[in-house]
Amino acid sequence: MKQKAFSAFPDQGLQFLHSLKRNNNRDWFHSHKSIYEQYVKQPMTELIAALAQEFQKFAPEMLASPKVSAYRIYRDTRFSKDKSPYKTHVAVVFPRSGLGKHEGAGLYLHISTQELLIGGGLYMPLPEDLNAVRNHIVDHPDRFFAILEHDRFRKIFGSLGGDRLQRVPQGFPVDHVAAAYLKYKQFLAARNFPPRVATTPRFYKLVLETFQAILPLVRFLNDPILRTRRLKKRQEAFLNLGADV
Repeated sequence: MKQKAFSAFPDQGLQFLHSLKRNNNRDWFHSHKSIYEQYVKQPMTELIAALAQEFQKFAPEMLASPKVSAYRIYRDTRFSKDKSPYKTHVAVVFPRSGLGKHEGAGLYLHISTQELLIGGGLYMPLPEDLNAVRNHIVDHPDRFFAILEHDRFRKIFGSLGGDRLQRVPQGFPVDHVAAAYLKYKQFLAARNFPPRVATTPRFYKLVLETFQAILPLVRFLNDPILRTRRLKKRQEAFLNLGADV
């Protein structure tokens, strides 16, 4: 069955986020929960469903489902000084199949009272995954630079973002042509818009063109991570086989 076309995030949803920011307490949220369900949660569920169909055309390896992609509105306040119970933004993530929701490079967007952010990349890699990505850059600098210097990438994102070290990490060549990128601890690219843009007919088109532009980077980053995972599974299978002998 064909998914109906996604239009835009509703004005009422953005208004709800503004009101929630002023009234971030359980009583207020419970009395306005039906508004949240209709104008925030449901539109994002429809966006995820629409993107699931789009991904079949240009990114079949990326996962898009409410269970995997949607973030809860409830904040985890256990280790935070801020005890506000609710997030004042709504976000979705689209990870690579075969990797966890917060593993590997993925696609991401959020709508808040301050901004609409659309982008993706590798946010909090495990140490072994970060090491694998750095080695991948060392081995394939031409492919990496071709992605970052592509006209579409430069036009949409400008340059690569993310936290980085002061120096090239130990074990990597300081004189490598991509040495500056070996310092990166994150590999991110995103574009920001005023939140109102999410309520316009431009929104869905912007999401698609942004995800299409960042996909080559996401795939480049995920290649070594997936290889690391497969190698680890083979090693574990070999060890288990040896234990059974």
